[in-house]
Amino acid sequence: MKKRVEKYLKEKADKVDSVTGEEPPKTADDYQCSGNLEQDFTKLCKLMSVKDIPSVKIKQSSSTNRRVIENQMTTWSSKPCLRIQLENEDHGSVKEVKISGWRMDEVVLQVLSRILPSLSNLQCLHMWRVGLTDYTFTSMRNTVSLCSNLRKVVLEGNPLPEQSYHLLIAENSMLTDLSLRNNHIGEEGARLIGSALSTVHSPNKNLLSLNLAFNSIGDAGAIHISQGLRLNRSLLCLSLSYNQIGDNGAAHLAEVLGPFALTHEEIVERRKLLIKGEESTMLQPSLVSLADSHERPLSVRSSSSLDRLNKSTKNPTKKKDNPKKEEKPAAGQAAKKEEPKVAKKDNKVPRVQAGKLAGKDNNLLVSEQERVDVVETVIPLLDPGIVHAGGKVIHPGNTCLTSLNLSGNKMSEQSLKVFLSSLEGQGEGGLLRLSLNRNQFPSDCDTFLKIQEIMSIRDPLKKNLSGQVEDEHDEPKTTSEA
Repeated sequence: MKKRVEKYLKEKADKVDSVTGEEPPKTADDYQCSGNLEQDFTKLCKLMSVKDIPSVKIKQSSSTNRRVIENQMTTWSSKPCLRIQLENEDHGSVKEVKISGWRMDEVVLQVLSRILPSLSNLQCLHMWRVGLTDYTFTSMRNTVSLCSNLRKVVLEGNPLPEQSYHLLIAENSMLTDLSLRNNHIGEEGARLIGSALSTVHSPNKNLLSLNLAFNSIGDAGAIHISQGLRLNRSLLCLSLSYNQIGDNGAAHLAEVLGPFALTHEEIVERRKLLIKGEESTMLQPSLVSLADSHERPLSVRSSSSLDRLNKSTKNPTKKKDNPKKEEKPAAGQAAKKEEPKVAKKDNKVPRVQAGKLAGKDNNLLVSEQERVDVVETVIPLLDPGIVHAGGKVIHPGNTCLTSLNLSGNKMSEQSLKVFLSSLEGQGEGGLLRLSLNRNQFPSDCDTFLKIQEIMSIRDPLKKNLSGQVEDEHDEPKTTSEA
């Protein structure tokens, strides 16, 4: 009898967890992630029969030893381990996960695919030389899409035969920073990435920084990337350093930065968008048709117009003065007093003329406001700066890209002239930094010196430094004159 009781108590103890008082999961499918990576990773690895479970090393953020932490988290490890960084002392606040220098098998990747989406604070995933295959990359990509706050992915030293890195920046991707250095990306991979950046129908809207350094893109790949930059208006920083790019590929990249002629396919799509805008204008009486315009009315506004729209929203009193200024005749004032009321009721969308904002009603519906904002940020084919010249439709160019790195390539002074021409043709906005060092042209050639002069004026860091130097230089001079 005594033995039976002991056996019963032992079986009961095995079934019930001593901490939670619940029955422990029998399989990995039954396990519910808690958000504590260290705890979840160990338990899931045991449930999935991982023999050598990688360790988890925690590094908390600190302003005093930040450089030491970065070095520790990027150092190659002889033993498999996960290096994580916490937002605070809470073990459930993992904001960065780094895996470097050891081959990650499919089982461990399955464990991570269960855990990572449960980390609500995860912002960065760093995977360096982890031996990804086309199959495991697809699994990893699906996991990335499930992480709600993940915005930065570093995937370096993981060459894939199918070169399907573009899946990380699909149209619905929420990533803002992507590094694909040293992945042997060639022409085909660059073509896929260029198409992911933008096509005539669908541009990427969220990616801000793309690092493609130390690959083998070459001239053909650079041309594909330039095609993606034509209609992309989200990317700010692009690195193509050490990619064997010569004058042909560099010239195509330079041409996109300045005014360029639209292709036949782009013109056809532009006409479709204009017709669609006309139809929506006809369906909505509140939209005012354009007068004396050389082109069909645009259904969207430029970003500069948006800024003015936001200012007018903050200062509605200024707009109230406009009807008074327009009321020149004194007669019929009683009838005109009711006109603002009609405008407030009908004009739910701001008046537009030649693509520019002319006025805005105070009672603009929020839903329509949001709809217009979304449309105009993704349709550069309706840019108000587009003009007709010489039988061609000329686009003002990509002025959203602010940083371009082409160091360590095969450019000569021939392609520099194209860059100089594009930089001089850029209006508001445009490049703030352009790195062209370690190419095949002398550093003292005239074209390169002119480009440096232009960029030194644009670079905000150089502006601040030059301003400080001038101030320091002027003080002694003023004193001596006194």
